[in-house]
Amino acid sequence: MKKMLKHMMIIFTIIFGVFVLLFIASFINHKIQLSKEDKLFIPTGKIVEVNGHQMHVYIEGNGDETLVFMSGGGTSSSILDFKSLYSLLSDKYKIVVVEKAGYGFSEVTNSARDIDTILSETRGALLKSGVEGPYMLFPHSMSGIEALYWAQEYPDEVKAIIGLDMAVPAAYEGYDINMPLIRLGAFVANTGLTRWIPNLSESDAIKYGTLSDEEKELYKVIFYRRTSTKNMINEVNEIKTNAKKVEEGGMPYVPMLLFSSNGQGTGWDGNTWNSIQKDFISNADNGKLIKLACSHYVHNIENERIAKESEKFMESLKLLKTN
Repeated sequence: MKKMLKHMMIIFTIIFGVFVLLFIASFINHKIQLSKEDKLFIPTGKIVEVNGHQMHVYIEGNGDETLVFMSGGGTSSSILDFKSLYSLLSDKYKIVVVEKAGYGFSEVTNSARDIDTILSETRGALLKSGVEGPYMLFPHSMSGIEALYWAQEYPDEVKAIIGLDMAVPAAYEGYDINMPLIRLGAFVANTGLTRWIPNLSESDAIKYGTLSDEEKELYKVIFYRRTSTKNMINEVNEIKTNAKKVEEGGMPYVPMLLFSSNGQGTGWDGNTWNSIQKDFISNADNGKLIKLACSHYVHNIENERIAKESEKFMESLKLLKTN
């Protein structure tokens, strides 16, 4: 029996040693690849200092209306993720994408991820970039909470909210967030193990969007630097508290157009997800819901329809104002 246990311990030690060596090899390879990719990791917009750290703001177009695109939780490259949609609107509108701390070309920080800090940093980045409101907000997923809070706290700065399968407070009631799994994802990213998982860096922007080959390559470079960052993890950790605060603030008095997916990729089944958004928009004074037969990153899959419907909605607001 003792001999068998000894053999088992030897086998276990060997297996454990092999895994450690694999992690070390993966980490070393990751650092080498990051160094090689440095020449591609070049900001495409403005870098501004907000709250003691660097934030990246991308601006395109010169229209009278300013459209601010706000990425969902964990989206590695906000600018490239939205490009398939905003490229269809930039001939008539000013397009702005603010990359939050820990996203895209923005710095990874220790700053708090409560809703007040996140919104303060977004507004600060816009002002330091010379982009003044009021704004048309285009939030995707988790950033719907920030957009709603923005409209609650600074109604004069928000003309409308056009939700790209955006989350609303009710979506987080009873929602099971597996933080240990999320932290494991950070470990996998930091050790470079993500590089060994086939197609993991193939985002919906790459698979379904209209990015060029160079942009697809840049997205992958950003992905290996901005996956499960400290800021992203802390956002998820705070999201229920943030959503509760927004819920307590009530429905903001701002026009809203929501595009809703089939639920795939949201953590909810389609019927539940659509019901949550339908119940929410039914309480808006000027609200509309459009259901789409596609997964969560709607702006990459149904970009043409969303562009047309969004333009129609924004133009209707101008007519209401003149009448």
